[in-house]
Amino acid sequence: MSAYLGIDIGSRVVKVVLVGAHGRVLARAVAPAGIDGPAIAAELTARVCAEAGVGPREVGYTVATGYGRVRFCEADAEVSEITCHARGARHLVPGARTVIDIGGQDSKVIALDEQGRVADFCMNDRCAAGTGRFLEVTAEALGLSVEGLAAEHALARQPVTISSTCTVFAESEVISHLARGTPRPEIVAGLHHAIASRLLGMAGRVGLTPVVVCTGGVAQNAGVIAALEAIGKVAITVPPDAQLAGALGAALIAAARAAERR
Repeated sequence: MSAYLGIDIGSRVVKVVLVGAHGRVLARAVAPAGIDGPAIAAELTARVCAEAGVGPREVGYTVATGYGRVRFCEADAEVSEITCHARGARHLVPGARTVIDIGGQDSKVIALDEQGRVADFCMNDRCAAGTGRFLEVTAEALGLSVEGLAAEHALARQPVTISSTCTVFAESEVISHLARGTPRPEIVAGLHHAIASRLLGMAGRVGLTPVVVCTGGVAQNAGVIAALEAIGKVAITVPPDAQLAGALGAALIAAARAAERR
C-alpha cells in the first residue's frame, strides 16, 4: 500500500496526516511543538505509520510545511504554508474561495480562484495580534482556559470595545475592564470581536469571496467564528479537522508529486 505524509510544524503545534489513494486519510496526529518541533514531528510520523500499518518503505513521498519545515530533514520537499492550507481547505470544502487560517503565532487570509489555486494572500506574522497566542494571554488574564472562551462568549449581551490588538496592551485593557466590574462574557466577546476585525481588515486586502472557510486551531473557537460572521456579514464554514488543513494539504501535494515521478 502506498501512503503519503504531510507534516505541518507550526510554532506551537505539530500536525501530521498520512493519506492513501484518492486522498483518503489513513491516520492523523497532533501534539504541542515544545522546544523541538522537528523531533515531535518524527515521533508523530512513527505514530501515524504504526496506526495505519504502513512501513517506512511504503511512504512514497513526504512534504513538510510550517515554521519548522526547513529543519525536518526527512521530508522530500518543503512547501509554503499558504499553498498547503489552500490545498487542504479546498479538499475539505470543495467550493472554498477564501481561507482564513488562524494559527498559534500568525494568521493569514488566502484568496482562491475558481480552480482552487492561490490567487492572493495576506499574512500577519509580525505580532501575535489575531492569533492563538493572543487568546492564550488574554484568557489567562481573565482566569479562563482557551477552551472556555467560547462558552463565555455565548453569555455576552454586548461586547466591550478592545481598542488594541497588541497582545500586551489588550491584556492591560482586559485587566482594566475587570477592575471596573465589566462582566467577563462581555470582555471575552470584545476580544473575539477585536480578532475578527483584525482578520477582516486583512481580508479586505485580498477579498472575501464565499465560500469562506476557517482553518487552524482557533477555528475551533465558536466565539471567534460568531464574531467573524457578525462583523463580516458572511457565513463561515469550519470543516472537521480544521486544525489539520495545512498538514492535509501537504499530504495531498506529496501524493501528487509522487504520481508525477512515476
